[in-house]
Amino acid sequence: MSSSPRSSSGAAAEAAAFAQRGACAIASTPVASPCINICQIDERSGLCRGCRRTLDEIQAWSLYDDEERRALWQLLLQRGQS
Repeated sequence: MSSSPRSSSGAAAEAAAFAQRGACAIASTPVASPCINICQIDERSGLCRGCRRTLDEIQAWSLYDDEERRALWQLLLQRGQS
């Protein structure tokens, strides 16, 4: 299955929306999950295309306290910038 590359404006809009969602999630208690029900692991990066987490991070989410969840959100936001 092939996918077309995203336009730079589409990618920028997606990154902005993810950053806004992240800011809201980090500020909430309990910290909201990054899952957006687009659960597809990219074979090259090993990251979920929807939430940018690895399978290990997805599995561990329910075990994390709010501090660990906020730290993971910060990492996800950094991943979106690269």
